[in-house]
Amino acid sequence: MGKQKSFWLLALILIIAGGLRLYHLKELPPGLYPDEAMNGNNALEILDNGAFSARGGSAFVGKVFYPENNGREGLFMNIQALSLKFWEVLSPSENSGGENREGKPWALRFPSPIFGILTVLGLYFLGKEFFSKRVGLLAAFFLATSFWHINFSRIGFRAIMAPFFLVWALYFFLHAIRKSSDNKNSTTLIYAGVAGIFFGLGFYSYIAFRVMPLLFLVLIPFFGRHKGFWKCTAVFIGVTFLVAAPIGLYFLHNPADFMGRTTQVSIMNSPTPLKDLSLNILKTAGMFNFMGDWNWRHNFAGRPEVFWPVGIFLWMGTILTVRAVWKKFAHGEDRGYALPATLMMAWIILAVLPVVISNEGMPHALRSILFLPVVMLLAGWGANWLYEKIIHLSHISHNGDRLIKTVRACSVILFALLVLEAATTYFILWGKNPNVPNAFAADQIKLGKELLALPIETPKYVVVKAQGVDVRGIPMPSQTVMFITDTFTPAGQAKKNIHYVLSKDESSIPAGALKFYIN
Repeated sequence: MGKQKSFWLLALILIIAGGLRLYHLKELPPGLYPDEAMNGNNALEILDNGAFSARGGSAFVGKVFYPENNGREGLFMNIQALSLKFWEVLSPSENSGGENREGKPWALRFPSPIFGILTVLGLYFLGKEFFSKRVGLLAAFFLATSFWHINFSRIGFRAIMAPFFLVWALYFFLHAIRKSSDNKNSTTLIYAGVAGIFFGLGFYSYIAFRVMPLLFLVLIPFFGRHKGFWKCTAVFIGVTFLVAAPIGLYFLHNPADFMGRTTQVSIMNSPTPLKDLSLNILKTAGMFNFMGDWNWRHNFAGRPEVFWPVGIFLWMGTILTVRAVWKKFAHGEDRGYALPATLMMAWIILAVLPVVISNEGMPHALRSILFLPVVMLLAGWGANWLYEKIIHLSHISHNGDRLIKTVRACSVILFALLVLEAATTYFILWGKNPNVPNAFAADQIKLGKELLALPIETPKYVVVKAQGVDVRGIPMPSQTVMFITDTFTPAGQAKKNIHYVLSKDESSIPAGALKFYIN
């Protein structure tokens, strides 16, 4: 495939990816889930206390780790703070004489589609490094049109960064290794250093990323005898260590935060851990083609995570992978696919570990997010294998030209179908489903705006009846209202005359104050 053709095809794929991730971002998803709002409230604190503060702060005070809400790596919240500032969504609202600030969910979510689009681009380069330009383009296109990826590319969850950092780290490291055979190439160690930057940043993204260092051990049997490999590895490890050092030091001083959430949802808390592990493996294996996540926030409830035509290519790619690994390690045969096949198999095994050892909401599309790139790579390899088989048949067929034209026409129709299916499923079938607003606490957005519309001098008390993780004395479900009204901190609550109380303290609310409820 020529450079010009592949460039324009990649550009088209990125346009499709961007359109599906940015279109109607202000309207979809509706509402703002409390987990997203918790991120937003931490971002507001950064703006109020840091270099971007309208109150004149002198330093950027983003954290490497935020312990609230079961603990979250801090990079995404720090980036969200920049997004909120960039879009200037925290300027005074028109309500109450311009005294109230109103948080905007879409600006809080804006970093997610950017990471999503850049992951599509990275997967093209990784697929090209693994196999060929065509496989890279196919994998990127399948990811661009994946409801699974589109959905999480539009939600303010930090997990969307994990595939991004892993894909780019793996690409740059493999590129460095391949270039290391040329001793005159001075950029080899630079590529390894860039890979280390991406990989080090991955530890600030999502807890499932922490198992991924084991993936690079797979490269030793293939490159261990080459001196250049060890030079690249030394640079890669060194840069990764330096970049990840701050969060590593944090966990060293706060060891309970390292595995806090994992411990809470572990199968080891179950009386039948082996049975649960077996069921979780079956559910996770079946989520791609048979029955997916039932959470409306994560998926079109119960729908397979992969659209069925791509699912067929996925099975083809899986068979090719198993065959290539078997031939390499059982018979010593390597036709050029042993390395990518082994890497993809190891990737799957490592990505599945954080998923199947948990006992919460299985199958779990969010916790399985590191599967996404490798699933699309497998599908891209499978689709390319099928295409090449058909082209080979056309060369020995009497109607070869007609067969090629038919295949190309069918390919165009299939690709158009994938784009149409993605857009229809997300924006119409899922986007207009009545279950979706409830999954994103849309009623709390309405409450927050209602509170902002009231005069500041009016005392407003929000009674939090809903249960959830305690955050500074108030259950998590209150976070959405707090973000919309900018009342996460005591200072913000005092300024807006909005107060949060628990059900047991409702009797203490002063007479004449307005009462609202979060149920």
